[in-house]
Amino acid sequence: MKTDELVSLLSAGVAPVPANTVGRRFALAMGWGLPGAMLLLVMVLGIRPGLAEEAGTLMFWLKPGFAAALALAGLVAAERLARPGMRLGRVNAALALPVLLLWLIAALVLANAAPAQRAALILGETWKSCPFNIALLSLPLFASTLWALKGLAPTRLALAGASAGLLSGALGALVYSLHCPESAAPFLAVWYVLGIAIPTLAGALLGPRVLRW
Repeated sequence: MKTDELVSLLSAGVAPVPANTVGRRFALAMGWGLPGAMLLLVMVLGIRPGLAEEAGTLMFWLKPGFAAALALAGLVAAERLARPGMRLGRVNAALALPVLLLWLIAALVLANAAPAQRAALILGETWKSCPFNIALLSLPLFASTLWALKGLAPTRLALAGASAGLLSGALGALVYSLHCPESAAPFLAVWYVLGIAIPTLAGALLGPRVLRW
């Protein structure tokens, strides 16, 4: 068989992919994953009382603001990695910026705190459970995001899996902020980042197996 004949045979009956396929698939994944994470929060952890009153403080918005910014960057990264040949480019800086800003705020808080208060600012009261609660709430999002990527065309599978984990971890942290009683920047800079890192690492390990064509 000649090359031209082989190409014609392989391309026969192939329809063009709609331009918004990637966005629609991720929207569907978020549409299933976010309600799943919220349901898990309500069933397992619960929404903390006094949430409305705390919403009037500036520090309250540091948690959801950080998580939302990182989730947005993670979504852009996942959508780019879902396409073959796409580079992350400036998305790398967008991924690093929320974490670096949070660490900077945490460093300033610790620098202005009395030495005896610094351990409490870092550990809070829930440091033992916080990262694992974030990882738990990320599970529905992790599964739905991997499903979205599986139906597309990622070629860098470890990176694509890590982006799925990062996106799900950041959104899991956003949902967890409705329960979490901590608001100190040093606490968030350590334990929220660690909680997001857990599904990110899991995604990097699972990506080559789960997302293989």
